[in-house]
Amino acid sequence: MLEAVKELNGYHKIETSRNGKNGHSNGKAAAVSQPETSAKEKQAIETAVRAILANVGEDPDREGLVGTPNRIARMYDEVLAGYKTDPVKLVNGALFDVDYDEPVIVKEIEYFSMCEHHMLPFFGRAHIAYIPSDKVIGLSKIPRIVEMFARRLQVQERMTRQIAEMIDEILQPQGVAVVIEGSHMCSMMRGVKKEHPRMMTSYMLGKYKEDRELRREFMDQLRK
Repeated sequence: MLEAVKELNGYHKIETSRNGKNGHSNGKAAAVSQPETSAKEKQAIETAVRAILANVGEDPDREGLVGTPNRIARMYDEVLAGYKTDPVKLVNGALFDVDYDEPVIVKEIEYFSMCEHHMLPFFGRAHIAYIPSDKVIGLSKIPRIVEMFARRLQVQERMTRQIAEMIDEILQPQGVAVVIEGSHMCSMMRGVKKEHPRMMTSYMLGKYKEDRELRREFMDQLRK
C-alpha cells in the first residue's frame, strides 16, 4: 500500500531532460531518493542566478553578491526538498493498530512553501483530521507529510489535495479533512500589494465529505 503512495503523489526527481516529469503529476516513481542536487545541477542554477543578477542591473562579482549564486543553489536543496523525499521512508512503518474510531485532529502545523507562479514564498498553518478505520499514524508523521508537499513549487489548492490524498492512501480511514490557511508574498509584496489577506483551502474525503455535522465539528475545533 505504501509503495503506491510514491506514484500517487509524484515522488520522483525533476528530470525534464529524461522524462518531462514535474514532481506533481502521476507517473512512475523514482526508485532511489537523491538527497542533494548534483554538482552539474548546482552549477546550472548558479549560472542562471548570475544571469539574473546581471540583467537586473547588478554586478554579480561585487563583494555582497559574489557568493549569492552558490548560496541560492544550496538553498534550493532545502526549500525544495519535498521533490526528493521518499514517502515510504518518511512514514517508516509508523502505523499502529488501535481500537479507536473518533476523529484525530492535528492543527496549527506551520509550513513554508514556494509559489510556482512567481517563485515567492507562501506560508501559514495546516489543520488535519482523520477518522481511523483500524490504524493510526505516528503523530510526527502528519507534520512531515505537510512538509513534504510544502517544500516544492506549489499552489495551495494542489497542496491541500495532495496532503489529504496521501493520508487517505496510507491509512484508508473513514474520512480525512484538510484545511490550509496561507499568506502569499506574491500578492503582498507585488501585484495587488495587500498585506493581510489569507487564503483558505479545504479538501474532504469519506465521512468528512458526506457528513455536514462532522465537518462542522472539525471547523469548530479550529476556532478554539
